[in-house]
Amino acid sequence: MPHVLAIDQGTTSSRAILFDGAMQVAAVAQEELPQHYPASGRVEHDPADIWATVLGTARAAIARAGSPAIAAIGITNQRETVLVWDRASGAPIHRAIVWQDRRTARICADLRDAGHEPDITRRTGLLLDPYFSGSKLAWLLDHVEGARARAERGELLFGTVDSFLIWKLTGGRVHATDATNAARTLLYNIREGRWDAGLCALLRVPMAMLPEVKDCAAEFGVTEPGLFGRAIPILGVAGDQSAAMLGQACFRPGMVKATYGTGCFALLNTGAELVASRNRLLGTIAYRLDGVTCHALEGSIFIAGAAVQWLRDGLGVIRAAGQTQALAEAADPGQDVVLVPAFTGLGAPWWNAGCRGAVFGLTRASGPAELARAALESVGYQTRDLLEAMRADWEGTPAVLRVDGGMAASDWTMQFLADILGAPVDRPRLTETTALGAAWLAGMRAGLYPGPEEFAAMWTCERQFTPAMDPAAREARHARWRRAVAATLAV
Repeated sequence: MPHVLAIDQGTTSSRAILFDGAMQVAAVAQEELPQHYPASGRVEHDPADIWATVLGTARAAIARAGSPAIAAIGITNQRETVLVWDRASGAPIHRAIVWQDRRTARICADLRDAGHEPDITRRTGLLLDPYFSGSKLAWLLDHVEGARARAERGELLFGTVDSFLIWKLTGGRVHATDATNAARTLLYNIREGRWDAGLCALLRVPMAMLPEVKDCAAEFGVTEPGLFGRAIPILGVAGDQSAAMLGQACFRPGMVKATYGTGCFALLNTGAELVASRNRLLGTIAYRLDGVTCHALEGSIFIAGAAVQWLRDGLGVIRAAGQTQALAEAADPGQDVVLVPAFTGLGAPWWNAGCRGAVFGLTRASGPAELARAALESVGYQTRDLLEAMRADWEGTPAVLRVDGGMAASDWTMQFLADILGAPVDRPRLTETTALGAAWLAGMRAGLYPGPEEFAAMWTCERQFTPAMDPAAREARHARWRRAVAATLAV
């Protein structure tokens, strides 16, 4: 039976998952991706590491499954991360600038002060923030010696991680992306479905650098035969949050999912309607199939699982992420420690690139358990803020939230999420929804997997978490969180 290979290139690791003809996991391989922090607020990845971990995990997953026939490849990726490489040699001109990087805060502030944000938001659905790709690309062209002149001569190509992987996998024959990744660049007009010449001129980006934009399920070329023993078509591409939305089968307007990885991203399906948020959420492309665009309201939390990484790598209070649940359960209930994890600023609905993280309520008795609990609780608080903004923007936002990602495996975290939301939280049987979404796109295009309606009928809930917290306690705790956020923003 033919299989589908899903390449899931994330912020902290690269994963390859092989799905069989029934969309069941046949094999998994994963490698951690080294992080580089050259200066405060700067985050980079080595393009060679991205490629090596993707190729290594893909080959490992295929081998573990017994080298079955592979009908197609689907790619999902960390969005907004920027790479620029030489059109002829394929050599990158700089490390990849990661979506978390804040070095372009001044560029964004200058554009905002000049009055450009309303028009940019109208065209792209986005806000002026270093999070998005366009200002990072402008920085590279201005700060890498000779880059701007080379770009203007047509010698350099730009891409998000998906484009870079497509280029590498096809031996440099295809320079393409999909609509969901293009929509996160500040350069793509989502109302008109094209690269915007005016926005490119504003950021001084030569349009010859930009990849061709395709549907999420489309022909993205075939791999070099030497990579996997034969040429395999690449038939599905979506940014990680869109892929997770597809994997959660959120096809109907009004359905909402939240993915908990390095950050947390909540997407509400708004169908054909592109909602202009009044609460600083993003209007974006959820997916595009057969030329038809489905839109979403998105709330972006920059730090979710990264707070647990900070406990491990920054403070050294845990050895493994799995320890946080036991620590949270053991924390002193009499202590009210609150962590605002603004390590790279705050995302939606605040969008403050300059503030930094803070801890409130520390006592002499506070320790690893209280910090672990505060880190996990911060995810729930931030999610509530997002959903409240969504409800204010779009009437009919549902009560039930579908969750996925690494942190969704923590029962304690999901129960606190349900408690602080005051609403049910559904965890699917298969939490690898990002990879599943990419695999489904490719498998559907290959004729191996069913269409949206039949796929949605296959979604199953592994566990529903229902609220158990006293309503008065819920509101008191959320009010304390909001005071902590206000204090963080005031510094």
